[in-house]
Amino acid sequence: MPYTEQTVQSVRPWSDKTFSFTLSRPQDFAFASGEFVTLGLKREGRLIARAYSIVSAANQPELEFLSIHVPDGPLTSQLVHVQPGDSVWLNGKPTGSLTLDHVQPGRVLIMIATGTGLAPFMSLVRDPETHARFETVVLVHSVRTVAELAYRDELESRVNGRFHYVPTVTREPFPTPERGSVLFTSGALFEKLGLPAADPAHDRVMICGNPEMTREMTDFLKAAGWTLTNHRGIGNFTTELAFVTHHA
Repeated sequence: MPYTEQTVQSVRPWSDKTFSFTLSRPQDFAFASGEFVTLGLKREGRLIARAYSIVSAANQPELEFLSIHVPDGPLTSQLVHVQPGDSVWLNGKPTGSLTLDHVQPGRVLIMIATGTGLAPFMSLVRDPETHARFETVVLVHSVRTVAELAYRDELESRVNGRFHYVPTVTREPFPTPERGSVLFTSGALFEKLGLPAADPAHDRVMICGNPEMTREMTDFLKAAGWTLTNHRGIGNFTTELAFVTHHA
């Protein structure tokens, strides 16, 4: 699909390493909550592009993205400077394996994110269909510093008996200092929330974040009898199968 030129609507810095921005949304641009798309900037006639998960829900009028800033990154070192009115190029073909159709229906949906891996889960949390499909939705977001807890106020305001938000911070003092993967594998997450331990017969898990955490969670779940969604079929847990970078 061809790229189209879109306009930056707003920019929000979260920390010295992370920021989010919104773009205009083409009228014919359809996506499923949880998917990613390729974005780019044109520099000296050349397009520099990378994949970004969409933070907006599928029914929202603008397209929102969350990015990490790498000073020498070929794209983010430029993207961090965009202002409202600037142009960003958007590929017309979203894709990804963190949508509701990539896990079987179930009782509890548990989303484990590190850093900007939060992005697709924001899309899902904002989508009413997610809450209609599962009795309980749990989002665990692990970061190094408190400032990196993007969208924290919004997420805390959404907490109710059916949606649980568990932020964890590993490098600064914080009530929950453990990594999300450790909370899950130790069972402490379920004790903390007063939920029964995760059961592959009834519950579903989505994972997005650094490759080490994704591998650790995948190995743990497979060993415990969970089935990963892949080309052979829909399982009870899914990770981003394609290589998505939020930091180049």
